[in-house]
Amino acid sequence: MNFDNLTKHLSQINWFGVAGGILTLIVIIASIYYPWWHLIIGKDTVKINVSPMNTNFGLLGTHFTIPLIYALNIGSILTFLCSGIIMLIYSLAPTKSYAKDLLDFSWKKPLYSVITSTLCLSLIVLVARAIFKMHIPLIGTSIINLPSEFTEGVNISVIATAAFQWPLYLALTAAILCIIARIYHKKTHKQ
Repeated sequence: MNFDNLTKHLSQINWFGVAGGILTLIVIIASIYYPWWHLIIGKDTVKINVSPMNTNFGLLGTHFTIPLIYALNIGSILTFLCSGIIMLIYSLAPTKSYAKDLLDFSWKKPLYSVITSTLCLSLIVLVARAIFKMHIPLIGTSIINLPSEFTEGVNISVIATAAFQWPLYLALTAAILCIIARIYHKKTHKQ
């Protein structure tokens, strides 16, 4: 490959897609070890770590996962993995006849994951608030007063702290880069 061909090939690469694909793969690794959302009730009495790749719970120092949620996490990992790899393949060859199909498959996955995760998490927190009559925070700190029917008439209050963590923002960045890759493709490869 001579210099002119190399320059032409490099100018055809969708660099937003390359960045989005790589970041999508990095999100997988980060999300396995760090949650997208974290809730602590009491002094480590209850811990909830939520991420599409790894959701787990802790109660009095014992950590556990629910098998159905674990299966959904595996499905999410595979979806993200396919999306990141396919975005990279598309980005390196955006002029191929199959490139648009690859892009159409891969650009939506990170966006849908971020939206679905935050909406489901918000819904779960709202439902938990309604069912248990406790103010469980989505973000920030609050004091939870346990209902007296759970404590046999004793008033018990605990502090709950919740926050979105950096892997969520990393996933949002990957989603934005994938959206930009789609827009860039649309502008540069009019069909």
